[in-house]
Amino acid sequence: MFEKTKKTGSELLGKTNRIVEGTTLIGDIVSKADFRLDGELIGNFTSQGKLVIGQTGSIKGEIICNNADIEGEFHGKIKVIEVLNIKATAKIHGEVLVGKLSIEPGADFTATCTMIVAELNHEKPKDAKGAEQKPKE
Repeated sequence: MFEKTKKTGSELLGKTNRIVEGTTLIGDIVSKADFRLDGELIGNFTSQGKLVIGQTGSIKGEIICNNADIEGEFHGKIKVIEVLNIKATAKIHGEVLVGKLSIEPGADFTATCTMIVAELNHEKPKDAKGAEQKPKE
């Protein structure tokens, strides 16, 4: 009578989780769908989708996601596999690992930044002289 359907991830397209202004979460969030944060998160955030931190939003912790737009505040370590867009109203403090980076003039960007292009292109790691490293056996 009832069929069990296996979720493939495509049913999450167009769906966004949302934490509104005035809400504070203490803990970790894991989500497969896109996420918009206009409140405060003290903890870690992991998503296979896109994270948007609105102008009133803030995160203190670690973020790992595919794409992100930041208009609010972030303190910690962020790893964005594809594109990180930092808006003029953003305040970023910490460590940034990113595939591609866009920063609007006026943003407060006080962070170390590392491009993770080698990981994205599945290139073999290179040693200090630029030679490809051989896998350890």
